[in-house]
Amino acid sequence: MPTQQRPMFALALRLLAMLVLSAMLLLVKLSGQHGIWLPETLFWRQFIPALALFVWLAARGDLGRLRTKRIGSHARRALVGGTSMFLTLGVVQILPLAEATVLGFTAPIFAVLLAVALLGEKVGPWRWAAVLLGLIGIVIIAGPDRAHIPLTGLATGIGAAFMVAVISIQLRDLGRTEEPVRIVFWFSTFCVPPMGLFMLRTGLPHHDLAGWAMLAGIGATGLAAQLLMTAALRYGSVASVIVMDYSQFGWATLWGWLVFAHVPGAQTWVGAPAIIAAGLIIAWREQVRGSEARERTPAA
Repeated sequence: MPTQQRPMFALALRLLAMLVLSAMLLLVKLSGQHGIWLPETLFWRQFIPALALFVWLAARGDLGRLRTKRIGSHARRALVGGTSMFLTLGVVQILPLAEATVLGFTAPIFAVLLAVALLGEKVGPWRWAAVLLGLIGIVIIAGPDRAHIPLTGLATGIGAAFMVAVISIQLRDLGRTEEPVRIVFWFSTFCVPPMGLFMLRTGLPHHDLAGWAMLAGIGATGLAAQLLMTAALRYGSVASVIVMDYSQFGWATLWGWLVFAHVPGAQTWVGAPAIIAAGLIIAWREQVRGSEARERTPAA
């Protein structure tokens, strides 16, 4: 039986997911300042969700939900997703939270470009205008002052957004046959071994209570955010809930001010609305295109 659509509940779930995700990024930044190596953070970020999902499904006698005939597709998704996560968490340790977050909002722009290059989609004037507006926003935020955003941080943030766009293409394909819990589990499972190899460099980690609390918090908030985002899509469409994603900029700005006494500069306040507007235009056009496609499809 199809799940009943509950648009306001879906929006609330997505908003809560963005709050939890922003908390995870805050913990990632704090863990870096605490001296915890990024590959180790990535290891626990993936190990905890994989273990939690396995235990939960085993307790329910539901491990059959993890069976897949597309193990190669999951492996490729993990390769791209692992790279994306390395960049996404890495940029948080390089840039202030607000700037790192807003660069992630450029993913829809790259998704449009990839849809043209890889899927042969036809893009109209609205989405091309959004792409241009988003690129202008990036230029404004980057600015001429490298002390504001170092080139390494800018490149890492844009690279992370590009990889997220690549993932969106992969998930569109995987979503035809695989349910979300299976996608999340195999992604985490494939990512854990290579991250574990990185940890051999330092041997068994020794952290104080605060360090272990940060790592546990990163894993828990990462899993919670994934589950909340998945739940939101059960009760509302992507185009309707994605507007809540931009609330993450507000949370990141708040955490940056409260924890690090950082307030974004004028360049960010001018460039961020341009990037957010570009993403909203793309989301709106996706919704319009989806509605037009449904109207053209004859009733069964």
